Amino acid sequence: MKSPDIVRTQKDLRGQIWEWRGLGETIAFVPTMGALHSGHLSLVKLAKGKALKVVVSIFVNPTQFAPGEDFESYPRTEEADIEKLSSVGCDLVYIPRKGSMYNAHHATHIKVGGVAENLETDHRPTFFEGVALVVTKLLNRVAPDIAIFGEKDYQQLATIRRLVADLDMPIDIIGAPIARDDHGLALSSRNQYFDKDGLSKARQLNEIMFECARTMRNGADISDATQRAQSELLAAGYSSIDYISVACPDSLEIMTSGTVNKPMRLLVAAHCEGVRLIDNCQV
Repeated sequence: MKSPDIVRTQKDLRGQIWEWRGLGETIAFVPTMGALHSGHLSLVKLAKGKALKVVVSIFVNPTQFAPGEDFESYPRTEEADIEKLSSVGCDLVYIPRKGSMYNAHHATHIKVGGVAENLETDHRPTFFEGVALVVTKLLNRVAPDIAIFGEKDYQQLATIRRLVADLDMPIDIIGAPIARDDHGLALSSRNQYFDKDGLSKARQLNEIMFECARTMRNGADISDATQRAQSELLAAGYSSIDYISVACPDSLEIMTSGTVNKPMRLLVAAHCEGVRLIDNCQV
């Protein structure tokens, strides 16, 4: 396939977008932080089926990393990323130049309530503020018809949907199914941090999560099922559990006890060998 065009400035990005708009092209957008894997590529493939042109951004966003997190060490593999995007028909890659997203005078913040509260925010208080800010800026720059986000980051997807709806952005936000490896582990750029033993431990997360969901579908009490799953993760070698929670798939209102009598979402965040993993599934 043809290699995608690469743009690094707003001027060049907008020039290409305006050209496509003049031709009546529809545009889908996939924002990423690079270090692309087959999960990212599945988002691009989905985007190709939804619009005539696909834009992918690569930007490691500093505002969503808390002090002590892996911003500096986060994998940056631009050349390999572009080669992978060539294989799935990406049309344009936007790689903002350093400093162009947040200049020295930047003073605006965006805070989303509702679905952006609890769960991730209990452990990473400024995370969704950083996500909301960078996504708003990227959506304004690309101005797509459609934007694709993976369901692995389920609360993030819900937050972006709320953001776009509340700010009246004329963009359709589409959630893409979670991509998993052959053992069921949700694909993540951070999975490359694991050695063989760590990867074996990591792959127990999805097994324990799916079993927890199964027991709740069969009538187990939410509190009993989630506490059992937490014990099993710790026994499997996980160092700590941020949350194992059952929530309404739309509002993300958390249920702490009782039985599940309607579709719900089980969301998990846990630490394994120094890597924080998140996952979720339907109950």
